Amino acid sequence: MPHRILLVEDEPGLVMTLTDRLVSEGYAVESREDGESGLEEALSGTYDLVLLDVMLPCKGGFDVCRKIRQAGLTVPILMLTARSQVVDKVVGLQLGADDYLTKPFDMMELLARVEALLRRWATPSVSGGSILQFGSLQIDLRRAEVRKDNQPVNLSAREFQLLRYLVEHRGETLSRERLLTEVWGYEAGVPTRTVDVHIAWLRQKLEQNPRNPQHLITLRGLGYRFQA
Repeated sequence: MPHRILLVEDEPGLVMTLTDRLVSEGYAVESREDGESGLEEALSGTYDLVLLDVMLPCKGGFDVCRKIRQAGLTVPILMLTARSQVVDKVVGLQLGADDYLTKPFDMMELLARVEALLRRWATPSVSGGSILQFGSLQIDLRRAEVRKDNQPVNLSAREFQLLRYLVEHRGETLSRERLLTEVWGYEAGVPTRTVDVHIAWLRQKLEQNPRNPQHLITLRGLGYRFQA
C-alpha cells in the first residue's frame, strides 16, 4: 500500500508539479489549497506525511502545524516556504514540524527528505517490548505515545523518533553526528545544533527538572545518552 501524502499548498503550478512527481514515485497524494481545508484533512489522521506551506490563505501553515500537534497527531510534517530567515525555521520546528525546506528547492532534495521522514518514522522498534517504563515516563513504541505522571505528552514526529532512538540505544554514548544520520537521515557536515535544540525540547517536556535531567544526559564533547 503506497504512503499517503497530504500536500497543503496554494500555488497551482507547484501543486501540479509536486503531485505529478510524487505520484510518479509511487506515493498517493491529496492536495488542499488553504489552511482551513488542509487542517481539516490532516486531522482525519489517514496520512503518513504532510507537506505544508507556511504562507496559506484562511489559516497560515504555522497555525495548521500547531493545531495538528495539539490534536495529538504525530504525523511527520515537512514545511515548505519562501522564507529563509532562521527565526522562521525555529518557529516551525518549535510548533512541531519535523523538517523545513526553503523555496525554491531542488526536487531531488525534497524527495530525499520525504523518503527520510517516512523511513525513520516507519522503522520498527528493536526493543523486546513495545511499552517501556522509566520512572514517571511511560513510552509506547508501537503506538508512538508518551505519558509523564500518567498524563499524555504531545511530541512531534521528530521528537518521538529521537526519543525512540535514544531509548532503543539506552546506555550508549550517541554522538550528535550519529543522531543526525540515524534520526534525521542527514549526511556529515550538517550543523549539529539541531540535535541540541531537540534534546532541549524533550527535556522540557519529559524531565521533572530539565536543568538537572535524569534520563537525557549530556556527555560534554561526546554527545548524549539515555539513562534508564
